[in-house]
Amino acid sequence: MSSPTITLRASGAQLSAAAGESCLLEILELHDVAVEYQCRSGYCGACRLKLLKGKVAYRQAPLAFVNDGEILPCCCMPLMDIELEI
Repeated sequence: MSSPTITLRASGAQLSAAAGESCLLEILELHDVAVEYQCRSGYCGACRLKLLKGKVAYRQAPLAFVNDGEILPCCCMPLMDIELEI
């Protein structure tokens, strides 16, 4: 099975969710995508992004408030191809 693809709406860039990364934020950083963050563990919500398509799974439920259609990339991984508004 191939790794999920992460599409960035603003640039149209498509990134591969390579195995070995522990969260979506690490994948974005690996591809030099700048994302604001502070805690890296779902407490602060600074890394909040809009998820336009697809699904993610959280390794633990985030403590920061997350609106419908938003994700915290610091503590989730894509389950399938996803599209982010970034």
